[in-house]
Amino acid sequence: MSFNIAVVSGKGGTGKTTISVQLALFLSQKEKRKVRLIDCDVEEPNDGLFFPDKKKIESKTIYQSIAEIDINKCRFCRDCVTYCNYNAIVVIPRVKFAQVEKTLCHSCGACIVACRHNAINEIPEPIGLVNSYQINSRLSLMEGELKIGSPMQTMLIKALKKEASNQKSIMIHDAPPGTSCSVVETLSDAQVVIVVTEPTPFGLHDLKLTAELLRDMNKPFGVIVNKAGLGNNELFKYLEEEKIPLIDSIPFSKEIAAKYASGELLNKLDEKMISLFSIWWNQLKETEAK
Repeated sequence: MSFNIAVVSGKGGTGKTTISVQLALFLSQKEKRKVRLIDCDVEEPNDGLFFPDKKKIESKTIYQSIAEIDINKCRFCRDCVTYCNYNAIVVIPRVKFAQVEKTLCHSCGACIVACRHNAINEIPEPIGLVNSYQINSRLSLMEGELKIGSPMQTMLIKALKKEASNQKSIMIHDAPPGTSCSVVETLSDAQVVIVVTEPTPFGLHDLKLTAELLRDMNKPFGVIVNKAGLGNNELFKYLEEEKIPLIDSIPFSKEIAAKYASGELLNKLDEKMISLFSIWWNQLKETEAK
């Protein structure tokens, strides 16, 4: 059976990618099951930067079905405009103009159902790539690469997860920052969630939003506080008041920050990380067994 873990953060720069890539490497060395790291931050995927020796296996173009109006068949009745919830269709009967705005179309098919004259079809439009890499015999990486200008992050993440599906792997989903639809899609089938935050006012504000989202989605989660020692203690008070599990806190380290900036973070796993992941993973496996 697969086991799906998601790593999220309310804001960027908290260390979410640091945790994701190190957790993936740790589990690939510790577990007999294969591990798959899935970079769902499709607007700027960067997990692969930490694996310079990765071998690309495949690059697959993902398409979205976009509605297209045949002017020769269109009667400019505007039924399609009425049915479209995304305001993606413009029809001006007086000048016999009809057009679908590609960036607003959500491929729902409502306009096709609405059209009584068979004037609307769907055409494939590329929205990005799904890239697959092999890191070592136990660890693989998949990432989504959104086409510049495309607003279809969620659709590409959904396609990425479908391509990454493997019933015998431990799946680690490195989510985009924030609490938007793309994050919700990343979390949709996660069995447990790690929230990475920092003890600053901004970190606390976005942690509250993330915690609210995860509770609404009924997802079990715990928090790793990165860069501990900076900011203040308000975040720790919030965790205690809300009875949110604190997995651990990681002190701020200029050495780790320098390794991250130079892409050398994985040359040797940090001992603090190894200890943290070992304790946490042993506890998590008991939950998985149930």
